[in-house]
Amino acid sequence: MTAELHSAGLMRAEHLTRHFKIGSALSRRTLHAVDDVNFTIGEREIVALAGESGSGKSTIARVLARIYPPTAGEVYFEGKPLSSMTSRAERLRYSGLVPMVFQDPFASINPVFRVSHGVLRCLKLHRPELSEAQRQEEAARVFEVVGLNPDMLQRFPYELSGGQRQRVGFAQALAMRPRLILADEPVSMLDVSIRIGLLNLMAKLRDEEGVSILYITHDIASARYVADRLIVMYAGQIAETGPIEDVLTHPRHPYTQLLLSAVPDPRAPLAVAAETDRGEPPRVIDPTPGCRFRWRCPLAIDTCAQVTPELAELRPAHSAACHVAQNSPEEVKAFSA
Repeated sequence: MTAELHSAGLMRAEHLTRHFKIGSALSRRTLHAVDDVNFTIGEREIVALAGESGSGKSTIARVLARIYPPTAGEVYFEGKPLSSMTSRAERLRYSGLVPMVFQDPFASINPVFRVSHGVLRCLKLHRPELSEAQRQEEAARVFEVVGLNPDMLQRFPYELSGGQRQRVGFAQALAMRPRLILADEPVSMLDVSIRIGLLNLMAKLRDEEGVSILYITHDIASARYVADRLIVMYAGQIAETGPIEDVLTHPRHPYTQLLLSAVPDPRAPLAVAAETDRGEPPRVIDPTPGCRFRWRCPLAIDTCAQVTPELAELRPAHSAACHVAQNSPEEVKAFSA
């Protein structure tokens, strides 16, 4: 991905924050789901947002989809802040340009109707200039693009496999002529043998349809297969980000190294759990200052418990939020080796 496209940014998040109030009225606490996150998504780019459950990945997607309003910060799309899109026409246009594909395809497919219903409804709502005949033609076209026979438009969702239903979700999104698709773990509910087809479909949409994709996943292997850049999240904050091959080949944050160690290698001998895998859950309810990974990190120093690390560029376009990586990079390299 070129530097020009990355710097321009189709979508840009600045200091994006989303908190949730929890507990009773007498003991109000705050869940820091996303804290002060900055990132960009370029034209014709697949950005993988990776991390374990509870890291804030899906919350970011829902803020970008305007399901949740941000607690603080701003999101810019095509250079325009989302907070300024207040009219119904602007919000409708944005929802068509930035649709969401959910983990469970039944979240966007009405099981009562034939699958054509959702596609045609999207076309009627977001492309009203099309006639009925043109909508039928466009529905058939997007089905072919996502690898489905147009005859399947007349089937009910229960007549399709899980992979086919997920392709219908991408067809519905594609029918709106999107610029960016928010794909929230679209392959996690599918058999391993089916996942590769969906990953290839996302690459096809990028290369042939010019669509950017935010691919949310906990699977580093699938991210490596399809993504251009990687954002690694932990406890609501970005731990590391950069070109995916560079991040995975030269990881600088101990948490990224933990994720990589969890990827099974059939050639490797049986071994005990990694030293970093201490099972300490992320602390995101009223968190104290400091690195939120420090309880699991074998490289933690005193500063980690006192000062929250900020993202710093350690290699070209490759940044990590780690005091040790920023001050003693050789120690991190030795640990990852």
